[in-house]
Amino acid sequence: MSDDSSSADGCGAGNTDDNIVPRHVAIIMDGNNRWAKRRGLLGPAGHRAGVEAVRGVLRACRHHGVEVLTLFAFSSENWGRPLPEVRALLALLSRYLRNEVKELHEDGIRLRFIGERSRFSPRLQHLMQQSENLTRENTAATMVIAVDYGGQWDIAQAAQALARKVEAGEMRAEDVTAEAIDANIAVSELPRPDLCIRTGGDARLSNFMLWHFAYSELYFTETLWPDFGELEFARALDDYSRRERRFGLRDPQDLVSGGEENA
Repeated sequence: MSDDSSSADGCGAGNTDDNIVPRHVAIIMDGNNRWAKRRGLLGPAGHRAGVEAVRGVLRACRHHGVEVLTLFAFSSENWGRPLPEVRALLALLSRYLRNEVKELHEDGIRLRFIGERSRFSPRLQHLMQQSENLTRENTAATMVIAVDYGGQWDIAQAAQALARKVEAGEMRAEDVTAEAIDANIAVSELPRPDLCIRTGGDARLSNFMLWHFAYSELYFTETLWPDFGELEFARALDDYSRRERRFGLRDPQDLVSGGEENA
């Protein structure tokens, strides 16, 4: 696994034999509560089943050679859910870190967190930092967990960082460019997500990695997250492999045939 910032934009002229497998897959894990409800269970049971799905997808990523997996675990808006559910989600995250990080470390997986951590308990913040420190030098793969994260927050915090530099006289207002924001966005050193998968049937991004998804391929499935296993993941990768990524450029064949420009 490499986090070479020189390839952070992940851009190219289209899928080739060398890049059919996405380097970075981001997943909006939706459907835990509905999965539990359909089985006559309480919501926390769905979230626990969702953890099992994480294990399966992580194995699939390693099998297929995906370098980075980013999971939308807890959004900024999730604080508005019923308090018992919020507590259950945070307890599950804490339990996952206590029980799983050692194995992730042994497998050479680096763990990263993105989001606003200050609203979490000191204990959970410590577990997150401890997990990152333990796995920092691992190179087999990277798993990014987005917690108390929102795409708008991410862009705003990047803009604030640049505004502070302008106020300090370290840069000029005209230096606040897309490239400058890009360098201050979360996980700016990692390749941009090539593929975003959303489970659960909804076809929206829900304020997830809005900056990063500028040219990501989007894949929506009706499958609820706890049922999204290695076979479903392989189907998503197969769909991705058949897409032509142009990144705003024109297909060379269009230049010959006079076809319309496609983004």
